[in-house]
Amino acid sequence: MAMHVTGLEFERPIIELERKIDELKGFTAHRDIDISGEVRRLEEKLDHIKKDIYDNLTPWQRVQIARHPKRPYTLDYIEMILTDFMEIHGDRHFADDKALVAGLAKLDGENIVVIGHQKGKDTKENLERNFGSAHPEGYRKAMRAMKLAEKFGLPVIAFVDTPGAYPGIGAEERGQAEAIAYNLREMADLKTIILVFVIGEGGSGGALGIGVGDRVYVLENAYYSVISPEGCAAILWKERSKSPDAAAALKLTAKDLFEMRIIDGVVKEPLGGAHRNPQGAAEAVKKTIKKDLAALEAMPKDKLIDERYNKIRSIGVFREP
Repeated sequence: MAMHVTGLEFERPIIELERKIDELKGFTAHRDIDISGEVRRLEEKLDHIKKDIYDNLTPWQRVQIARHPKRPYTLDYIEMILTDFMEIHGDRHFADDKALVAGLAKLDGENIVVIGHQKGKDTKENLERNFGSAHPEGYRKAMRAMKLAEKFGLPVIAFVDTPGAYPGIGAEERGQAEAIAYNLREMADLKTIILVFVIGEGGSGGALGIGVGDRVYVLENAYYSVISPEGCAAILWKERSKSPDAAAALKLTAKDLFEMRIIDGVVKEPLGGAHRNPQGAAEAVKKTIKKDLAALEAMPKDKLIDERYNKIRSIGVFREP
């Protein structure tokens, strides 16, 4: 049986055909009727429709997929590709921020440190996790985990998925901007490997707070932007309906970011997106992690930091003809 998920508007033809195929299979399950040829024809048509839709998504449609409620989050990736996860709590200054998780884990038996934004699976959990918008204590907890990684020579894997850092008065009073700025400085000079994956939303400074790395990847249907399309539309056009135009103008898709050399690569998702095949997306992420760790572990620490710094400094540099 096909796994049906909450559909977006442009996914409607796919969902309707999947339902039809399931109905046909269910109808013949306990009857002596052979309509396998018809089912096979519909499945081939489904594959064609999927490819046609997902190969031609607009930037705004990719933003919608990045926000899909069934898309795997940080704890899902941890469960699918890591073992022995031991979460740490609190920043030793104020509180434990559930919008950002951090801890120790194993990747095929090798010790690592993992950090990442975490959204909720339902309304209650989203309120508990503040919709993935971290407070200063979340970024300080993440740095606490990264300092442990540096001390014991463990690589850091960071999963970015946030609409942005929480902009509330309390967060500002506790030093939201300082916490993010401190993380940027410390991550630039952290004496261990850092791999960053934008798995959903990569919103502004909230994403950057754990987004400095030796390799930065964006999943095929994720996005990374200085502002949300809605925020950009509100500023430029004063109307939310212009969000699709803003998404196109912001050049926020993985393909655009790679072409501008802001990121190091695009992690291809299974056909239909990570929300339709979480395990396939997790396997693609794990394969990328293993490949990069093998390449970077042999590099001297001083060279690692120099290359990381130079990579950051080269963003936005251009030459006039």
